[in-house]
Amino acid sequence: MKKHRQERLIIYKDFNAKVGAGNKSDVNGIYGIGRRNERGERLVEFCKENSLVIGNTLFKQHPRRTFTWISPDGQTRNQIDYMLIQNRWKTSLKNVKTKPGADVDTDHTLL
Repeated sequence: MKKHRQERLIIYKDFNAKVGAGNKSDVNGIYGIGRRNERGERLVEFCKENSLVIGNTLFKQHPRRTFTWISPDGQTRNQIDYMLIQNRWKTSLKNVKTKPGADVDTDHTLL
């Protein structure tokens, strides 16, 4: 009997979208930050259409482990970068969080 290997699809991207906090749905948890914007609505719809979940909204984190972008003046912090994974593999995620202080030359935080 031939075994079929099941491939996993993981997408990590700067979507410039805000899915917001407390907006639990089939594709995201309640642990986003801020308020959902139009791009956030489109991202949620994309995930629904493609059976994806937004991994970094599923786990409660300290706030500094949640935001993925910091403004140049350090005053504004947003969650606009996301890790998407197929819904069927959602339970394989153990945690998704940012790594503030990582030595990378960007205004984004390593996720």
